[in-house]
Amino acid sequence: VQLQAFGGGLVQAGGSLRLSCAASVRPFSTKTIGWFRQAPGKEREFVAAITSGGATYYTDSVKGRFTISRDNAKTTGYLQMNSLKPEDTAVYYCATDNTWGRAVDSQRAYAYWGQGTLVTVSS
Repeated sequence: VQLQAFGGGLVQAGGSLRLSCAASVRPFSTKTIGWFRQAPGKEREFVAAITSGGATYYTDSVKGRFTISRDNAKTTGYLQMNSLKPEDTAVYYCATDNTWGRAVDSQRAYAYWGQGTLVTVSS
């Protein structure tokens, strides 16, 4: 299983980025996709998740600004990030797994992780 996260970069506050997570896992459609981030000097934290059924979950700090989605035909997940703030600066990781019976906001729910993509938001 391979996950590749890309789409990070440098953006000014208020700007937008779309992260992508390309997965080789099969069947992709049965898996939950999670996005996590780790800011410098901080622990990795949950950002958003989308289940196989399309249910979405967000941490409070990104609600209304970030949108998670998936394209099962392309076996790819997305994280659209709008109205970015300097505090969104972090390495963003995507993860996937069957999360039945597990909390989708927990890192322990996911066995497969991508390498991370850096998002830097300048003020």
